[in-house]
Amino acid sequence: MKSLRSILLVSALSLSFLNVSGQAPNDKWLDTDGHFINAHGAGVLFHDGTYYLFGEIKKGKTWLVPNQSWEDYRVPAGGVSCYSSKDLKRWKYEGISLAPVKGQPDNDLDTGRVIERPKVIYNSKTKQFVMWMHIDKKDYSYSRSGVAVSDKPTGPYRYIRSVKPNGQMARDMSVFQDNDEKAYLIYSSENNNTMQVCLLSDDYLSPTKTYSRILINKRREAPALFKNDGKYYLITSLCTGWSPNAAMYAVADNPLGPYKEFGNPCKGSGAETTFEAQSTYVLAVDGKYIFMADRWNKTNLEKSTYLWLPLTVAKDKVEIRGE
Repeated sequence: MKSLRSILLVSALSLSFLNVSGQAPNDKWLDTDGHFINAHGAGVLFHDGTYYLFGEIKKGKTWLVPNQSWEDYRVPAGGVSCYSSKDLKRWKYEGISLAPVKGQPDNDLDTGRVIERPKVIYNSKTKQFVMWMHIDKKDYSYSRSGVAVSDKPTGPYRYIRSVKPNGQMARDMSVFQDNDEKAYLIYSSENNNTMQVCLLSDDYLSPTKTYSRILINKRREAPALFKNDGKYYLITSLCTGWSPNAAMYAVADNPLGPYKEFGNPCKGSGAETTFEAQSTYVLAVDGKYIFMADRWNKTNLEKSTYLWLPLTVAKDKVEIRGE
């Protein structure tokens, strides 16, 4: 796997957040203390002039779960990290926002479980920061969505519970907050054969019975949903374990769908493997967009890196170009 290819910086034409500057394959993305940024499957919250980056902590020896039909590589669940930035260039480590527990195998947050793809949104009515994440067992048989809350963006977050939305499996996931402050949980379901989009309750703490099945029989995961000019765009990947594949995007007039499917938004050399990465989030900045992805190192997950690239939308067409 190669390392971070693009970092947020200043450039021309009011793209004041991206600098596509190629880096040596072994370069590290460092925080303000000079330490490697450990925030995988990440999402970003913008609140009161500050960006907060939340992601999985990948640390420790990678091991292969036996007797699985796919390459189920794992490290101990490390919880969720938090970093803050004013300029999307310098990132300060804020600590572990949601800590795991040890020696409690029945606990959702035990290091022997799976804590993945954390996303945080702010509820202006309850004044709480709400974190949703994928909670699972090491063999992915649990398939649930977990929720935690905090009075501060950086945490610590108090874990509430995990659920199967409307009794459905929930694996790779994301959260989307619309302009009307309605929030939606998007997740791979039905053994990853479909995606589902579920409206959350007004306090963002529970799934409602309003949901839809989308991308049926398409085997998609790694959802990243964003909005542009009143339309909703969903980027996903195929299910090929830790190995990269071609992305796909779909467009709808409502977050619940129906969605019209399009092809791979990636263009240029490496597009067929999403530039050796997998989608995790699309960040909107001043009317522009950043495609955030992970470059998984499946046999040494602690060494996994990142890919952030500019994303453009024109006449419903999404485009992500590599270097």
